[in-house]
Amino acid sequence: MTTFHGLPSDRHERLMAMRAERRYIDDTDVEAAIDEVDKSELVPLLEEFVHLPRGRHRTLHLRSLLIGLHLCTQDTGGKIVLERVTDILYFRISPRLRSLLGIPEYEDHDRGFEAAYAVVRRLFHAMKDAMNPSPLPPNGHLSREEAHDLTAAADIDDLAERERRLALFTEFVLDASVRPLHNLLTELAEVSLGVDATPVRTFSRGRRTNGPELATDPDAGWYVREGDHKDPDAPVSDSMLPPPPPAKKAKGKSSKGQTSKRKKKTSLKKKYLFGYEAHLIVTRDAEHDTVLLDDGTPNPEVLPALVLGVALDKPGHRPAYNGLKVLNRLRERGYKPGYLAGDRAYNNSEPQEWQLPVRAMGYKPVYDYREDQLGKQAGTQGAILVEGRWYCPSMPEPLINATIDLHAERIDRETWVRLIAARRGYRIMPKENADAYGYGYQRMMCPAEAGKAQCLIKPDTLGRGIHLPLIDPEPSPAGPLKVCRQRTITVNPEAGAKQWQALDYGSPEWQRIYFRLRNSVEGYNGYAKNPLAEGIESAGSRRIRGIAAQTILLAFQLAHANRRKIKKWLDTLSLGGERPRRRTHHRRQTKEPRSWTPTGHLAPAA
Repeated sequence: MTTFHGLPSDRHERLMAMRAERRYIDDTDVEAAIDEVDKSELVPLLEEFVHLPRGRHRTLHLRSLLIGLHLCTQDTGGKIVLERVTDILYFRISPRLRSLLGIPEYEDHDRGFEAAYAVVRRLFHAMKDAMNPSPLPPNGHLSREEAHDLTAAADIDDLAERERRLALFTEFVLDASVRPLHNLLTELAEVSLGVDATPVRTFSRGRRTNGPELATDPDAGWYVREGDHKDPDAPVSDSMLPPPPPAKKAKGKSSKGQTSKRKKKTSLKKKYLFGYEAHLIVTRDAEHDTVLLDDGTPNPEVLPALVLGVALDKPGHRPAYNGLKVLNRLRERGYKPGYLAGDRAYNNSEPQEWQLPVRAMGYKPVYDYREDQLGKQAGTQGAILVEGRWYCPSMPEPLINATIDLHAERIDRETWVRLIAARRGYRIMPKENADAYGYGYQRMMCPAEAGKAQCLIKPDTLGRGIHLPLIDPEPSPAGPLKVCRQRTITVNPEAGAKQWQALDYGSPEWQRIYFRLRNSVEGYNGYAKNPLAEGIESAGSRRIRGIAAQTILLAFQLAHANRRKIKKWLDTLSLGGERPRRRTHHRRQTKEPRSWTPTGHLAPAA
């Protein structure tokens, strides 16, 4: 006897039995996901602005969709695929919980699955569209003229509101992932942060930069390895502007009779990625090292590095804007501002865009500098800004140019360390706390008045001992500078704002804070890019195009990375005298921070 398809009946029955075997998700895991979503307060947030068109009764609610997205990350190791979400919600949750969530039953065949998938897909895209800050539709090759017209016709206020919604959504998703440690984080005297932009691919092939059409993900761009990572071949000012009409080619010479020069284009090898830059804000305990205890387990007092915020943009575009967008609400979420370290893309922004707002929020910036930014950087009322800190104008030239001389190999590392330490005796000292007047102004006094030095202009400061430097200001026909004439000066926040930082550049404390924060954010990038886990750099881990969809999916990936990190940290702790569940992978001894010097000038091996 044979079946309709010509298979023997026993074989047909065995295959039917094999296909009928489904691996249901455990009820406890589903209930945990329900609890996570309910506590995140995402549902009431989304219900404020996700309005589906009127018509047939909605069979899937936003709460159920969020539960499915969360379960999908748990099932796939941090990735979200809507087909997998459909399978989980309609065919892998027990009938009891499916009924509790109000999810209807569909026939377990191809038509049933396609009908369920259409429901999930429509609801996800409705949620995404309500938070989409881009006027450009994905999945088609828009011409530059079409893109320009759509951008010009867009409602700026509406796009800004959608951008705000997207930022709130990512904030709520990430807050839910760190909830187990939220109380410990808010109990800290201050929460120090590292900010960095890391490239992530999008599920689209990049088009020629100056070509007539945009890619199927029109919000993405090429990431360049060098400089600020912005594509230098992109059309000027606005990537959506239509290309200018082609000019007539002149043979050999331009219209002015000079030899024409072609613009040098960036090598394709350097444009190695088409996608976005993800601006990540990572928290790290800047006061403690991650040195293991004597038993080889982590210190439970030192919390793991976790991501608290993310924003996507084209590579190299608006680093300060995107960083501030995430930082803006951290204080409202209960995190007390501490030190803030970022790469040079941030502190090379205009002061009004990054440095001044960051300080107004209460953060203490810690920076590194380009080689052409070393030494003396600014001045006010006679005081000089040297590598981020205010000093006496009579500080010796060897101290001012210490790092410059190190880069030029005019001094060795040991000499540089001594010169950096010697700067302390010349530093202008704060008399009052910063922002004493509420506007960022600060009263400061010269080192002699602060008891850190002796000055010939101020006889009362002499005779304090040979351990203090003796300052001998150079005579001037105009008389002493204001900082030398007065006991104190008032430094306004704009003075030297671009380069000012909270710690002495190159000092042991600066090395400790800066490199802990920078290493933590770089380490988190690598952790979340692990192809065996979330794989956030891979385009295949987020297969829906557009900046809104990419941000939503990336937020869930990072939330999964946070949960994975917290679980791994808890499993490696030795608590109550018990053995840890898992051994730690930190086998290498941490490097002594004082061994740091600027790139290329490490201490010779013994």
